[in-house]
Amino acid sequence: MFVDKVHLIVESGKGGNGQVSFRREKFVPKGGPDGGDGGKGGDVILKVDSNINNLYHLRHTPTIRAGKGGNGKGKKKHGKKGKDIIIKIPPGTSVFNEEEGLICDLLIPGEEKIIALGGRGGKGNVHFSTSKIRFPEFATEGKPGEKKSIVLELKSIADVGIVGYPNVGKSTFLANISDASPKIANYPFTTLSPNLGVVEFEDFTRLTFADIPGVISGASQGKGLGLEFLKHIERTKLLLILLDITSKNLEKDYSSILNELNTYSSSLTKYPRVVAVNKIDLLKGGYRKIELDVNLFYISALKRTGMTSLLEKILSIFNSIGGKNGKQKI
Repeated sequence: MFVDKVHLIVESGKGGNGQVSFRREKFVPKGGPDGGDGGKGGDVILKVDSNINNLYHLRHTPTIRAGKGGNGKGKKKHGKKGKDIIIKIPPGTSVFNEEEGLICDLLIPGEEKIIALGGRGGKGNVHFSTSKIRFPEFATEGKPGEKKSIVLELKSIADVGIVGYPNVGKSTFLANISDASPKIANYPFTTLSPNLGVVEFEDFTRLTFADIPGVISGASQGKGLGLEFLKHIERTKLLLILLDITSKNLEKDYSSILNELNTYSSSLTKYPRVVAVNKIDLLKGGYRKIELDVNLFYISALKRTGMTSLLEKILSIFNSIGGKNGKQKI
């Protein structure tokens, strides 16, 4: 099951209380204050883990709490720090809450963000001794931790987003250019979640392709599966639009896809794009070529016809826009 959005309540730990204590040793019956400080409460930390590809593991953990700090002790001993809680998330996760909106985007494996800071420990009475108050019989309590309601939303990180109507051959294309193993069948909506595949070229450049569940007319308003997954192409640098040669109106299909992308986010139509007309192996007697003001290729993903020149063009465009060092789309 693919989960790309979860609601969580995160609560950091309360700081431990300061201690009221006095030095008591043999021959020192009335020693001064020696109450230690309370320990800091535990933090709730988000950490990017490249071994995780969605948020499924968090779907049944709506509330996550870090540990409380320990209370201070005599002999100026500090209380134990509360246990931190580390929440592992996939690269490409955005973090939101109602008060601040977008808090951060976490993209790089190993990157960390403290999402709820543990409360400070209270001060022991050793801090409050003065010339007037030699034996303070008070200490301060630890500060409460932070409690936040947050939303984690995954937007897959890929170099190339594969977009098209259901059943145009996106999964077959991905399976035949990479080591990905998406579910493939001859009916709409076979792909129910984004699939990622990596292609390595002769110059050792590696590009990640994302197969997005089929877009249909009205996807940007929530029809079909498109709206739920269009966000997964927002971080790509280049779009590959697949069309089906057996369609009665390829020009209309292409225009409709661009319209859905524009309706969802106008920035998507500004991405560099390549169009591939797939399934040419189904038309034995030849096929009608169309005129589009864009890089256009005729391919058979199943037979791998025309795939080499298409991939070479994608690599060329990718390198021309800065390659791996180019600005990441968000």
